[in-house]
Amino acid sequence: MTAAWSDDRGFATIVGAFAIAAVVAATIAVGYFGAAVVARHRAQSAADLAALAAAQDHVRGEPNPCATAQQIVTEQRTGAQLVRCAPDGADVVVRTAVPVPLGPFGLRRAEASARAGPID
Repeated sequence: MTAAWSDDRGFATIVGAFAIAAVVAATIAVGYFGAAVVARHRAQSAADLAALAAAQDHVRGEPNPCATAQQIVTEQRTGAQLVRCAPDGADVVVRTAVPVPLGPFGLRRAEASARAGPID
C-alpha cells in the first residue's frame, strides 16, 4: 500500500484537470455576473427614460402619464417590463425589471427605479 502512494506518476494530469475546471468555472461565473450587470443597467436606463417621459406628461396635465412610461419601456426593446408607475405629488416614480437567465441559478430579475419631476 505504501508503494502505491509513493508513486507520483499521473499527478500532474490530475492537477492540470483541476486547474482547467477551476478556470472554466471562474469564466462561467464572470459571464453570469456580466449578464446580471448588463441587465441591471438596461433596467436602470428604461426606468430613467420612462420616468422622464411620464413626468413631462404629468407636468403638462396629461390624464395618464404611466401610459407614456409603458410605451417608452416597451419601445426600448431591452426586455424591460414596467413593474410600477405612480405619480407622487409633482413627481412620477417608475420601477422596471429585466429578466436575467443565470443558467443553473434560474431566471432572476434585475430591477431599478427612478423618480423624475420638476425642479423646485
